[in-house]
Amino acid sequence: MRRGSSFGAVAAAYAEHRPDYPEAAVRWCLAPATPEAAGRDAAGRDAAGLRVLDLGAGTGKLTAALARLGADVTAMDPDAGMLAELSSRLPGVRALPGSAEAIPLADGSVDAVICGQAMHWFDLTVAVPQMARVLATGGVLAGMWNCDDDRAQWVAGLHAVANGALSAALSTRRADSIAPDLARTGAGLFTRVERAEFPNGQRRTAASLVDALATHSKLLVMAPAERDRLLAAAGAYLAARPETSQGEFTLPMITVALRAVRR
Repeated sequence: MRRGSSFGAVAAAYAEHRPDYPEAAVRWCLAPATPEAAGRDAAGRDAAGLRVLDLGAGTGKLTAALARLGADVTAMDPDAGMLAELSSRLPGVRALPGSAEAIPLADGSVDAVICGQAMHWFDLTVAVPQMARVLATGGVLAGMWNCDDDRAQWVAGLHAVANGALSAALSTRRADSIAPDLARTGAGLFTRVERAEFPNGQRRTAASLVDALATHSKLLVMAPAERDRLLAAAGAYLAARPETSQGEFTLPMITVALRAVRR
């Protein structure tokens, strides 16, 4: 898919402007695979020794959070440009080319597969059995999405100006079919899909938010003139709103997380 393979050309900007993932969300995703008796070590790295595959790792936004928690992370992405950016930022992490539909790892070789802002790109009919194959029994499959919180009126207005060119906002993500699709394709392989949400507000300026908007796939594949017009309209909108026109502000975001356990 052209959109899914468009990010490598803006890998540095993606790494700079896209949001990270809240630690609470990462811990929630990993929790079923972390033995309760293990507790935390002296540094609080309660995922120490956990073998985790960050699938669709991109530039390593989620990878970095997993590494901070002490996980033994393998980062995998099909885009060479994104992987190169990840390796430059996280040189100690194992980074491999690969896709969710053909994971080049051995059966039962990981305790968790986590996908940040990526699972919607997968062919779940093929990818879910692959993810189940590489997971050990009792391992966890999880997906996370950072969503603009369009319960805020000005955020909903920004998405209207963008005319569908941004990633799914919270209202759309809550209504999408990923959870039922994951349950359907994982029937017999995984337990019931659980869902949770975590606040993840991001400090922005109007300029930095426009720079972040420019890394979204629908904009990346637009004709340059149309992309420039849309980004200019978003900038004008932010300059006119009282919430965003006076220097720094907080963009309200919610991280939506799904998880299921390998039977």
